[in-house]
Amino acid sequence: MDSIGDGLDRALESAFTRRPPQSAQAQMKYLVKQLKGTRAVARLLRISQRTVERYVAGQLKRPRRELRDRIEREVHKRWQPQVRARARRRAATTDGLVVSTRARFGFTAAPGTTDDARIRDIIQALPPEFAARLFTAREQGATEHQLQQIAADGLAQMYFRANDTRAHGLGVEFTDIEQIEIQL
Repeated sequence: MDSIGDGLDRALESAFTRRPPQSAQAQMKYLVKQLKGTRAVARLLRISQRTVERYVAGQLKRPRRELRDRIEREVHKRWQPQVRARARRRAATTDGLVVSTRARFGFTAAPGTTDDARIRDIIQALPPEFAARLFTAREQGATEHQLQQIAADGLAQMYFRANDTRAHGLGVEFTDIEQIEIQL
């Protein structure tokens, strides 16, 4: 199951203008520079300071899979913060987001309507106001459920209610996300 938070992170990474460091040595050097020391990097990655020093010196070259994943995640989190901020600002003010998802949607509507939940594939552009809400919630540490609710509100307004021109009062439940991709 994909998460909306991860989808937002991947969308911002697509705005990078240069590739992040690829080798373990280059990644470790970058982290040491960003965190201003090997001790902080060691604490962050939960390894010894000496191990960090060995990677920086090029004595160690291939980290085990879990360490490699942690290093890549931390490098991507810190890579090109100004480019990331510019992309976030542009999405929140002018461009908005495009959400492509395969998830279960159910409805709360007037009696006598068909509101059973079912799996749907949806690709929908969301306006900047929903992009701003999603990014703000993500920065403030919102839970995945809260991010899902914001995305459900956006999809309900734009896809199911056609920007509030039909199906007034239709409430949308957004659950069981199988796949989600967010693009800027």
